[in-house]
Amino acid sequence: MRIRSGFPVLAASLTLVASPALAAQESGQDSASDDRMVLYDKDGTTLRAHLQAGGNLVAEHNLFWRFAETVAGVTDFDPNAEWFEAYVKPGLTFERRMSERATFYGGLSAVGSMTIGTDAFDAGDTGRVTLEEGYLGWRYKADESTFDLSVGPRVFKAGTGMLIEAGGSSGFSRGALKLGPRKAWSFAGLGSITHGKFKGTAFYLDPNESPDNDSHNRLAGVDFRYDSNPNALIGVTAGKVIESESPYPKAPPNGIGVPSIIPGARDGLQFMNIYTRAPIAGLPNAFMAADLAFERNDRIDMRAWAGRAQVGYTLAEHRWKPTFTLGYQTFSGDDPNTDRLERFDPLYYEGNPSAWSTGTKSSMVFINSNVNSWQVAVSVAPTQQDTFTARLHRIEADQLRSPIQFGQATRVTVQNGINSPITGVTRHHLSDDLYVEYFRAISANLYLTTGFSVSVPGAGIKSIVDDAPVWAGAYVNLIANY
Repeated sequence: MRIRSGFPVLAASLTLVASPALAAQESGQDSASDDRMVLYDKDGTTLRAHLQAGGNLVAEHNLFWRFAETVAGVTDFDPNAEWFEAYVKPGLTFERRMSERATFYGGLSAVGSMTIGTDAFDAGDTGRVTLEEGYLGWRYKADESTFDLSVGPRVFKAGTGMLIEAGGSSGFSRGALKLGPRKAWSFAGLGSITHGKFKGTAFYLDPNESPDNDSHNRLAGVDFRYDSNPNALIGVTAGKVIESESPYPKAPPNGIGVPSIIPGARDGLQFMNIYTRAPIAGLPNAFMAADLAFERNDRIDMRAWAGRAQVGYTLAEHRWKPTFTLGYQTFSGDDPNTDRLERFDPLYYEGNPSAWSTGTKSSMVFINSNVNSWQVAVSVAPTQQDTFTARLHRIEADQLRSPIQFGQATRVTVQNGINSPITGVTRHHLSDDLYVEYFRAISANLYLTTGFSVSVPGAGIKSIVDDAPVWAGAYVNLIANY
């Protein structure tokens, strides 16, 4: 399906925001009104319908700090954009209880999405209908243990989503860039064992990549986690990319010159992510969380790492329940002074501001590689239906003169009186992002979210574009989830 229209949109948006409706759907939580969606429930068989839909009005001003011409060489790109995007996701799930211990189950859903107008990446008046989920599974309970096997397209998250969560891609020819309705992997083979508070899962995944950028990736691994209580866990995810055509950029020697491109570099990548979250002793409303990840690929002499530390506190006795969170995350960049490749590959991380994005506006430019970020978040809930959240990010480059995402920031500068190409930035500070969001639960199934954000360029960005402006945007969206 391809949508064509000249419909003008006068609205506003920010970065990719995963709505609470989507979060509820993916966590398996049902609303109180879900009973109306049960189509059949008799003789051990249950058939339930699901429906999710959303619309988003968007506007951006000074996109990418007007980098397009300087870094990417695009002279006809409009840095100001307004568009409308929408999606609908109908689905069915079933369970057939074969005995007191065994259950056969499955799910089927599709996503139809569109964009009217031209979005931030110069794509628009487009849309597609694609399969989202289509899996079959078998679950068996034996005393304190549960065995679960499933195959087919479905949602899957490992650990905190640092490396493995976003199985589907949206935007470009598929439309709905910021709503990002596609979450499921194109194929997921999952096998898990749960025993008490322990769960182990083996996975084989094929991401649902956009046809605009399909690198034929396949990965496999395991995830082990122990949930000592609802607020405390520790786990590890480990795996390997067993097939890929994705290339990596390599910093030029001393950062002078253009980056070299290593074709198929992701193929054979081994990764490990250790994660934990726990309450802080003596402070029942406080928590701490940490992630640490390591990557290696001996075929291309690669070693990389990343990490995050967070602390948070909720004033639970206050009527508005203010919550404060402070975090720092870092993702290694390629050191231009070594032969080894140190660029971290973020794989399929969940890139929304409440999860693993680096910044808000800036997350549309920098993936989680060669960046560090301090993050402060404050939220208040004046009522059970209303929540206000503010997030502030300070973003820096991990390595100078090393590839960053937007065109790898390669351009020609004067070095000792000689025109020389360089890569990356020459100052660490990239940007400061501020994001303010308002969320309203209109009903058990209808959610309104609106927000505004700005990104103020730092010395690193200004080392590329001297007069880089402030990048601003806003949005309003409405999500229904049944």
